[in-house]
Amino acid sequence: MSIDPFLNEKFRDEPERRMYKLKGAASMATNNDFGAFIEKVTISPTSTSSSPPSLQGLTFAIKDIFDVEGRVTGFGNPDWLRTHSAATSTAPVVSSLLEAGATALGITIMDEMAYSINGENAHYGTPRNPIAFDRVPGGSSSGSAVAVAARLVDFSIGTDTGGSVRVPASYCGIFGFRPSHGAVSTVGLTPMAQSFDTVGWFARDTATLKRVGCVLLQQHHLNPIEPSQLIIADDCFKLCSVPHDLLVQPLVGSVEKSFGGNTVVKKVNLGEYIGQNVPSLKHFMTSDDVTTQQEFCIPSLMALSSSMRLLQRHEFKINHGAWISSVKPEFGPGISERIEEAIRTSDEKIDHCRSVKSELITALSTLLGEKGVLVIPTVPGPPPHLQANVAALESFRSRAFSLLSIAGVSGFCQVSIPLGLHENLPVSVSLVAKYGSDGFLLSLVDSLAAFI
Repeated sequence: MSIDPFLNEKFRDEPERRMYKLKGAASMATNNDFGAFIEKVTISPTSTSSSPPSLQGLTFAIKDIFDVEGRVTGFGNPDWLRTHSAATSTAPVVSSLLEAGATALGITIMDEMAYSINGENAHYGTPRNPIAFDRVPGGSSSGSAVAVAARLVDFSIGTDTGGSVRVPASYCGIFGFRPSHGAVSTVGLTPMAQSFDTVGWFARDTATLKRVGCVLLQQHHLNPIEPSQLIIADDCFKLCSVPHDLLVQPLVGSVEKSFGGNTVVKKVNLGEYIGQNVPSLKHFMTSDDVTTQQEFCIPSLMALSSSMRLLQRHEFKINHGAWISSVKPEFGPGISERIEEAIRTSDEKIDHCRSVKSELITALSTLLGEKGVLVIPTVPGPPPHLQANVAALESFRSRAFSLLSIAGVSGFCQVSIPLGLHENLPVSVSLVAKYGSDGFLLSLVDSLAAFI
């Protein structure tokens, strides 16, 4: 397997799409941009440094959740756009990229209210997955991922609350980085659930991923550091439809080639470990943890997912419940039901959610130790079909959130690594490092890229 996500021959002869730039007035997205943009407009760099800025010459796209001075942040919904005023300032994360010399080429489509991992938007359209045309692009940072995968820009920014960078990165065959919670400023973005909201970014190569990370994390020099151990969550790979060896072996081999075989590689039953060391999960264990279809599941991770989604619903209601009650906005299928459930959420068990979070941080910190890295699937398999069967999609979502909640609840950093194509569909694997180890994780994946 190659780490290059563009093994698909239909991309070999495509022009370098990122050379397309629209000067002057903004315009609505058109078919030739894979539906990634809701608004195309060039925002020039603002760097005044005498030395070459670190992102000079690079282009990027901005998810429609970040404030840009003078425009209304749309949050993926026309009624939100209609009832809000233009931003009076630009989000610091956007400003920092412009100051570093990058040029923004537009604002990208997102799932409504950031409340989906599918990437489908009933109002503005669904960005087209560039390497799997009949599959969803993943959300909620759908347009940002598509813009990078389609080579319209060099990198893009999105947000990740429950998986909204990691999922579309996996589905579109590119790199996606979710930083430690709070490591990158969330000022100037519309909140979804602040206990989980993070600013993430996408790139096609690790060098760009790292360069952007240096700017956003405000770390100028990131030197490669050998991981002390590579911990493979063996049970988590049973949730995935892609063969275990296709995901794990390229990674293990690249670590051995990069660091001379000194890194300890071991396997762990992560579900069992978390079940034993996060006692507050007992409040979220239900009879549904064993499905009637006899699918493999990990009860402790399903409970972890339930805890995460409950606290997300609670915070979403606090953030947006009053607006929803007042405006009565129109939401698309799936989103509407999810938001209705959030509005009905009670405060019961919220304290238990916070206990789970605290206990998980301690448990995973102990497991990883210093410079340990956890290996898990990013998602349970290739991207689902567009307009997939609701029951099948819900089963997939359930397994996905079992995996996504590991970094989501702990606040640890995670990078999704594309591993090319399997049966002509994109596949990926993820590395998770302890809280605050963002620079270490970025340098590590950059070191491994040449060997995967």
